[in-house]
Amino acid sequence: MAALNLNMLTENASRLGMRLQETLSEHTRDLAIARGTGSAYLDNPEEKVKNIAKQLDSNSDREKLEAMKRLIALISRGRNVSEFFAQVVKNVASHNLEIRKLVYIYLLRYAEQEPDLALLSINTFQKDLSDPNPLIRAMALRVLSGIKVPMIGSIVVLAIKKCAADISPYVRKAAALAIPKIYHLDSTHQPELINIICTLLKDQSPLSIGSVAVAFEAVCPTRLDLLHQHYRRLCRTLIDVDEWGQVDLLNLLIRYARVMLPRPIPSNESGSNTQFEVDSDLRLLLTSAEPLFQSQNPAVVLAVARVFYYLGPPTDLPKIVPPLLRLLHVSSEVERVILTNLVLISSTVSDVLAKSYTHLLVRADDSRQVKKNKIQLLRSVVNADNYTSLLREFICYADDADDDLVADSIQAIGYIARIVPESTQQCLTALMSFIQSKHDVIVTNAVLVLKSLVQIRMQQQQSIIALGGLPPQTFSPLDIISRLARRIDELRHPKARACVVWLVGQYAASLPTTENGHTPLGPEGIAPWAPDVLRKMAKSFQQEASHVKLQIITLAAKLLVLNPSDRTIGLLNRYIFSLARYDLDYDVRDRGRTLSALLAGVNANIYGENDDAHEDVGGVVLRREQVRVVLFEGKSNPAEDVAKDGKQHFSSSTSRHHGKQTHAYIAAEDDHGRFGSLAAITGRWTGSDNYLPDWLEEGTESSLRDSEADMPQVLAYTSQSSTAARSIAGPAASRASPVILTPTGRASPAGSIVRQEGTKAAYMDLDKFYEDTEETEESEESGSEGDDDSDEEEDEEASGEEEDAAARSPGGGSESSGDEDESEDDSADENSHLQGTTR
Repeated sequence: MAALNLNMLTENASRLGMRLQETLSEHTRDLAIARGTGSAYLDNPEEKVKNIAKQLDSNSDREKLEAMKRLIALISRGRNVSEFFAQVVKNVASHNLEIRKLVYIYLLRYAEQEPDLALLSINTFQKDLSDPNPLIRAMALRVLSGIKVPMIGSIVVLAIKKCAADISPYVRKAAALAIPKIYHLDSTHQPELINIICTLLKDQSPLSIGSVAVAFEAVCPTRLDLLHQHYRRLCRTLIDVDEWGQVDLLNLLIRYARVMLPRPIPSNESGSNTQFEVDSDLRLLLTSAEPLFQSQNPAVVLAVARVFYYLGPPTDLPKIVPPLLRLLHVSSEVERVILTNLVLISSTVSDVLAKSYTHLLVRADDSRQVKKNKIQLLRSVVNADNYTSLLREFICYADDADDDLVADSIQAIGYIARIVPESTQQCLTALMSFIQSKHDVIVTNAVLVLKSLVQIRMQQQQSIIALGGLPPQTFSPLDIISRLARRIDELRHPKARACVVWLVGQYAASLPTTENGHTPLGPEGIAPWAPDVLRKMAKSFQQEASHVKLQIITLAAKLLVLNPSDRTIGLLNRYIFSLARYDLDYDVRDRGRTLSALLAGVNANIYGENDDAHEDVGGVVLRREQVRVVLFEGKSNPAEDVAKDGKQHFSSSTSRHHGKQTHAYIAAEDDHGRFGSLAAITGRWTGSDNYLPDWLEEGTESSLRDSEADMPQVLAYTSQSSTAARSIAGPAASRASPVILTPTGRASPAGSIVRQEGTKAAYMDLDKFYEDTEETEESEESGSEGDDDSDEEEDEEASGEEEDAAARSPGGGSESSGDEDESEDDSADENSHLQGTTR
């Protein structure tokens, strides 16, 4: 018994295993993972390829299907299989649905290469437009519009017109996508295609409306007046459209709103809490688009952000930052796109970004462009609250292996020192430590940043001294210049050396006495470290780069003007100018001749008129004081930090906050619609996606956008029911105001108003409606109490007349029919009156 039970158990287990295997194979057949059936078609030896033509001519649908699968596999591998076009066209009318699908796919790929053979199957495609299967109808239209032969343009237009009225939304979507194809093939069909687009715009299905937006942008992008009657419905349908259709529809609605709707205007300006008046139709678009911030498609989120950035009031701008930051972790490609767009709007949303700056910290695995964008964004969010954390981040980034990141980080440190005065000492300590680095990139950028800081601090000290105050003792700019001057031999980068030489020459004029009252060392009127720099530069003049030589010549001229009586400076000056005169670079030669002519008066005073070294160049000879003004004054103001994207940064976080709302629209207009478009990534014109029209002074009339869906619905009565109602209710019913039913789920788009005799009444809910009805009935009853006797007499007279009329008619047919006609006319008049009242 034990052996029998064990055998039965083993047999049942084997059966269960076979059943599971069959079930798994059945359910994974569509996924092409069972037995490797999908990958088998990718391995096509030459003998199987040669056998494809024979299989296509076979009478077996199984062999035809296998041949078509092999052809599609070869197409996916990039192989040209147009040689089988004639055999494939023969199977275009196959009764097997799978074969026809694959044939359509093949024809879409090679119809342009073989237009003559493709024309042979046009009749079949036209028949397929009436196929019961909507998939076949849509694919037939796709192939028909994919045959790029201008002579069949009229046939394709008729096919599109037929499919535009199809009962299947999938077929109508295919018709909308076929419109741009035929328009690019033959633009003379534009009027007919516009009529088809007008028909498709009335489609209530959200499946096809996104494709209609694509067709509209391709055929008639400037005919925005066609959208008047559909604008509000499109806004309400936006939430139900497919993802990519939402992107196209939002871009279309942005252009419509900019052209047809008025811009938000400030209603009251009370400090930073400025309120804006937003048009009701514009508010409808913003309200309908806001839920799409939760979409999983990054393109949809970016499109909605573009709507709020270009259409919404400045008070709504903070709404676009959290959804964009959420997308930074989707993928590296999405991260780059989002960061690039955030850089464009960083000046207007800097306060919101500052609260979430941790999302913008640089990671080691970021790409070069992502690192660059993150540094720019971190610079834009620096303020007095977070500068300590960001300064540590920038100091850490200065040790990165990427030279661009190092340069941007050091420049960001200098930016912090300029906009946050409390951080100046910390930033200078970090920059001075960078000078001791062994990497040329770090030293060069540190010197450049120190140059700008020294200029700013020197100008601040001069302005304070001019006002009679004492300069702050946080740090001395001359001490920084002296330290740089003594380390000139350690600086190897030409740009850094030229920068130090310029600083030495520009600020070489020392004060008459030091703080202790002692006379400074060195030549009179010159800092003690300046002549030594000139000596070192004269020694290595021939080995220096061209822009370093230009600064050396300028340094020699400045020192000579400061102290013309010093013989050592005069000899160095003559030596350097003689080298510059015969230099290989024409810029160096021109600079030397220019400064020699400028110093003609100074040299004449030193060497005399008959000195051989003095060359008479003619013209006006300037005095020493005039030459000093030319060489030392009139330099550009370095306090204005202009970012690389060309936008001006404010000098303090307070001024940025003050100008956030007032300059929001200016920032939106300056980028010319780049935010959220492909041009923001490529930097090139990419068509109409970044074309953004300007706001109009006044929008179009709001009544143009009224449609039947926006009107309140009127409760219509039939002639019999209206007559019966009047007979039951009596005279009071004829005098009662018409009852207008509105949806109770939400407010009516038209405002759910009741128009009574040309006046506009307020919106009434159900309780208010019953209260008004009871008041009307009470007033009618009180007014009719005095007329009861007269009403009874009128009823008796009316009944007597009806009895006489019935007695005179032989059967009552003609008279009763006349009464019914009169009652129908009365009810028709009443209904028309009700509809006119609601309008």
